[in-house]
Amino acid sequence: MILYTVTGKVGNEGYLDISKSGDLTGKNIYVNMTNKCPCNCVFCLRHTKEMQEENNLWLKDGEPSVENVLGLFSQYDLSVINELVFCGFGEPLERLDDVCTVIDTLKETYPALKVRVNTIGLANLIYGHDVTPKLEGRVDTISISLNAPNAEEFYELTRSRFGIESYEALKEFAVLAKRYVPNVVMTVVEKVMPEDKIAICQGICDELGVTLRIRPFEN
Repeated sequence: MILYTVTGKVGNEGYLDISKSGDLTGKNIYVNMTNKCPCNCVFCLRHTKEMQEENNLWLKDGEPSVENVLGLFSQYDLSVINELVFCGFGEPLERLDDVCTVIDTLKETYPALKVRVNTIGLANLIYGHDVTPKLEGRVDTISISLNAPNAEEFYELTRSRFGIESYEALKEFAVLAKRYVPNVVMTVVEKVMPEDKIAICQGICDELGVTLRIRPFEN
């Protein structure tokens, strides 16, 4: 599933292909472009839920081309939607240049299109340099999965291929992104993290100057 909306309970009617989503007015449209991710989080739905075939985000036929993604978008009027969100089972910024191309092309037709990217925040480690300038003028909101109150717990939960240094890297990414993205958010998942640790994460976000959002736990 490449383009989808979210409705109902995940694994049941949670992920709905855009072709079955009906009227798109006021809805968020999600874009799933890759299975690749630098992390292997213990709470990821890849591991925790057996999903129905028609609601599965795993790209069994490989990554869609930019042309394929744009061809799907061409069938719909994006002027009526709330927000376009790059998300899915993989890390969207693993395909940073392709994501930028899709955004640029869509904004030629829909200059007021609101764009969000949900990310683990490790793009600068993936590419070996600061990529946040590429977000300017393209991304309105970037949502970074904080997941933990310290580096050790982050690594234990995410099993990042970049190791223990990943935690400081994602915090740095958030600070750098603030220069180019109007709204920078960091997230934690309720129930996965106790309230005292969420409070620590709130303090981290306050120090970084970004917003903390507590995401609901899907079970």
